[in-house]
Amino acid sequence: MALRHIALFRWSEGVTSEQVARVEEELSRLPGVIPQLDGYSFGRDLGIGADTFDFAVVADVADEDAFAAYRDHPEHQEVLGVIRPLLAERASVQFRTGTA
Repeated sequence: MALRHIALFRWSEGVTSEQVARVEEELSRLPGVIPQLDGYSFGRDLGIGADTFDFAVVADVADEDAFAAYRDHPEHQEVLGVIRPLLAERASVQFRTGTA
């Protein structure tokens, strides 16, 4: 079974569209440098629901070892260095997808 990681971000007051665009630019590099990523998507909330987060990242990997490799990869850690100062709140979940 595969593993899906979802991270949700709520930006701090005053975060600009340009700062979010930089986050998107940085995230877009990761599938090309982290081979453990089988699927990767991210995007800004569309604003059509109540009580939502501002941004989401979804990463699909083969298993726990692949997730740890993604999580700990230096390029991913570098991108987190761009994201963390912008955060008011973060939530995440990992769960299994598909069948064995």
